[in-house]
Amino acid sequence: MTESARVPARPDDVDEICAALPSTELGTSWGDRPTWKVPAGGKGRGFVLYRAPGPTAIDPETGERYDDLLVITTANLADKAALVEDESTPFFTIDHFDNYPAVLVQQSRLGEMTRDELAEVIQDAWLAVAPKRLAKEYLANGQ
Repeated sequence: MTESARVPARPDDVDEICAALPSTELGTSWGDRPTWKVPAGGKGRGFVLYRAPGPTAIDPETGERYDDLLVITTANLADKAALVEDESTPFFTIDHFDNYPAVLVQQSRLGEMTRDELAEVIQDAWLAVAPKRLAKEYLANGQ
């Protein structure tokens, strides 16, 4: 295992990983929420969103609204289930996202996975919404 494979993920890694993917931009969606989109420009689709605290996402232990949630797209509901059901990851879902291919994670819990693991999940999110030609070119280049 390489040294980089053991580095814990940090909140700052999210933007670094997203920005390194082809044709991405940090825009907004859901009104004013910072959202990483692909492709850059008006037709971009979100793959990572910084979610605002809301009444549908409550910490079951404290009863408080989560204030540091990321929403990360998954390719399908099976991939979502695999991430949520894997107890070694900090990913979860809420009723609001039933039947929607995305997982949630608290930024404060990103260190429970490595940067490489986070990069893989974000890359998969990017691949799920990127235009097919762009995704094919990216994969053909050994990514």
